[in-house]
Amino acid sequence: MRIIDCHAHITSFDDRRYPPKDKPLRPPQGVGSAEHLRQVSQAAGVSYVRAIQTVSYYGYDNRYLCDSARRERAWMAGVCTLDPDDPRSPGDLARFVRQYGVRSLRSVPSPARRTFDDDGVRALWRTVADLGISVDLFLMRSEHISGASKLLEAFPRLPVGFCHCMDLKPGPDLVSSLEAVRRLARFPNLYAKVDFIGTGTRQPFPCEDLHQAALAVIDAYGPERCVWASSYPNEVWTPKITYAEHLRIFQEVLPLTSAARRQILGETARRIWFPEIRG
Repeated sequence: MRIIDCHAHITSFDDRRYPPKDKPLRPPQGVGSAEHLRQVSQAAGVSYVRAIQTVSYYGYDNRYLCDSARRERAWMAGVCTLDPDDPRSPGDLARFVRQYGVRSLRSVPSPARRTFDDDGVRALWRTVADLGISVDLFLMRSEHISGASKLLEAFPRLPVGFCHCMDLKPGPDLVSSLEAVRRLARFPNLYAKVDFIGTGTRQPFPCEDLHQAALAVIDAYGPERCVWASSYPNEVWTPKITYAEHLRIFQEVLPLTSAARRQILGETARRIWFPEIRG
């Protein structure tokens, strides 16, 4: 079975060449680079990875992401993140695609207006559509759902990955947040990253406190619109479990059919983001 990791964050060990922002969230020493990600992912049987711009380390400086996407294009697809309040961002996105082979934009709300319903966000989505690439939607708060929904309605043919499904986690807000995530399944171009088991769990492997939530999301979207993601580096983003354990939950633990596993672990991502890979 082909396995594709749809969400991994990368950071360079070379802070002089790729300077981090002030007070970056640093992974442990020796962890976080594209090279280390390749070792960890290959050891787990993963063939391809979508690498995400690490805003918590670099802000909107995409140099390491772009260089890695070009250098490691045989197994990596780059997902940049740009400031929608910066009028230069659409031009930067076009340059990243042409020069470095970046394949997707991770879309964030306007920092100034705190909404996706914003001219700067729309300009980036229009550029994505013109370039024939895709969007990853960083929708993490309930107050941003309305604005995100307007963008999804305006761009119905654009493939959109749903980052972390609003960061579902155990607690008093789980029921309402899960219901909001399920309601968003009405947008047929929205694809759920079911990685919140690792990022949100309060338990060690196999993280049973979020199994039912994951199954509910898979039921709402269908396996053909769900994807697995590691949220690497796991020491930072899934501290209760390792990369391999996160994958094992979907390979072995969740009660999924073999056809559903095939879709979630690789086929959905291949169809949307890696069309050059033969089925």
